[in-house]
Amino acid sequence: QVQLVESGGGLVQPGGSLRLSCAASGSIFSINAMGWYRQVPGKQREPAAVIHSGGITNYADSVKGRFTISRDNAKNTVYLQMNSLKPEDTAVYYCKADVRPSGSSWYWDYWGQGTQVTVSS
Repeated sequence: QVQLVESGGGLVQPGGSLRLSCAASGSIFSINAMGWYRQVPGKQREPAAVIHSGGITNYADSVKGRFTISRDNAKNTVYLQMNSLKPEDTAVYYCKADVRPSGSSWYWDYWGQGTQVTVSS
């Protein structure tokens, strides 16, 4: 069984910074892409940033230049450094990992429980 646990959300003023962490645990053979997605009420969940196993990164246009995604493969952990935060960044942020569990030949998507980020003065 694989679990993703997020941390680091909270309330921050516009222009401030937050760092999100997501640790994958359980019977893991390997992990491909890891990413952060965000969702506001009434809207679809959308990708914010993704990092592939080789280190290639992709960012939504709305966060380019402000957010930085990174990962520690030894710890099965992905991070999202968010700088110059804006009120429109307010959302629930979810971590996703493409995981091959031990004993499986397939990769499966696993999601974290979500962490609230609120940007407000």
